[in-house]
Amino acid sequence: MTLKLRSVGTSDRGLIRSGNQDALHAGTWLVAVADGMGGMAAGDLASALTIDAVAPLDVETPEDALVAALEGGIALATSRIRQAVAEDPERQGMGTTLTALLFARTGSCLALAHVGDSRAYLFREGVLKQVTRDDTFVQMLVDQGVITAEQASSHPRRAVVTQALQGEEVSPSYATMVPRDGDRWLLCSDGLSNVVRPDTLTEVLSGYPDRDACAGKLIDLALHAGAPDNVTVVVADVVEE
Repeated sequence: MTLKLRSVGTSDRGLIRSGNQDALHAGTWLVAVADGMGGMAAGDLASALTIDAVAPLDVETPEDALVAALEGGIALATSRIRQAVAEDPERQGMGTTLTALLFARTGSCLALAHVGDSRAYLFREGVLKQVTRDDTFVQMLVDQGVITAEQASSHPRRAVVTQALQGEEVSPSYATMVPRDGDRWLLCSDGLSNVVRPDTLTEVLSGYPDRDACAGKLIDLALHAGAPDNVTVVVADVVEE
């Protein structure tokens, strides 16, 4: 029996924004979330270019090539964003977050790439863990001991990212992990994580075994909380087949 990744993704404009700048990929080997920024059209474009750049990674990949594949996808996304800005200077400043998980063809390993403030959570054996670290101004303050994590959640500058894919040099974080049967991954834009508490995320991830129902419930909770931003959710289960 081999471990496989089974995923669903969904996105909602939210209740305030006029359009949706998020993009996602929920595939067999790759799941990814991108949250665009820098103006309506430009944010749309940056996230779409990024997901288009990484989507071809959704193929069987050897364990020892996972991180290099993600690095190549991010380099391609960066190049395409740079070209888009060069074609229209009004796009200057556009960018996007990216959180992506790539599963090895053997099922023995996965790799995670992250830049910005979209998040990846791992729900394993009843415990939810935030695997990514936000690239934000307030997270930097938390790391320095200036404010607490609780204060960060309501800080007026919590949406200020310290790095994103903007066509320039960037330093994404990469990690590899050994998957286990029964693991459930949640990738989301900050439209979910900013308005739904971790304990509520835990309740939904444990209480809705069906992936579609789980993703739909998470979107509903964000909408119920006012959904001031676009909300994007990918739920991916590690299963034995």
